[in-house]
Parts: sequence; C-alpha cells; structure tokens
Amino acid sequence: MMSPEMTVGSLIDLLSRCDREAPVRQAMNPFFPTAHRLTQVVQSVDATGQTVVYLAEGRDENAQLGHLPPEVAVALTWQGPVQAPPRRPRRTAGGK
Repeated sequence: MMSPEMTVGSLIDLLSRCDREAPVRQAMNPFFPTAHRLTQVVQSVDATGQTVVYLAEGRDENAQLGHLPPEVAVALTWQGPVQAPPRRPRRTAGGK
C-alpha cells in the first residue's frame, strides 16, 4: 500500500529537478495562502514510532513573506484562475 504522505526520497526527486540556487519557500494555508521561508529540517519519531522529517519556517519576523503569488495558489489548486470581468461600454456625458 502506498503512503498518502510524501517521503524524503520523493521530495529529493522533486527538488532535483529545480534550480539548486533557488531559495526554498513553504506555501501554507489554502484559505489565506501565504509564503514562508524554510530554515530548518528536523528528523524525529512520531507517536507510532515512525521516523518523520519536518520542514520548519524561521522564527524571525521576516519568516512569513506575505501572500502567495496567485499563479502558485492556482497551481496548487487552492484557488481557481481568476479572470477580469468583461468591460461594459462607457457611458457618455449625456448619459447614453
């Protein structure tokens, strides 16, 4: 049976396709998408005895970077693509 969780090996495979010089960010909270800096990787054991690796944001005030770029929220399917509403014709000064 496959685990519903991403493994360290899967994460390494995904990261190996990325630019090695790019900063790492964590996307959080699908209802209010924000970006956070990652500063730590901690390995521990959960209540069932399974080894778990945690990616943690920094503790400094600059760890939360603000809103997640809309294209990232769309790619994560946290938001649907948003299109501007169609423009209505402008009214003239005479009200017509």
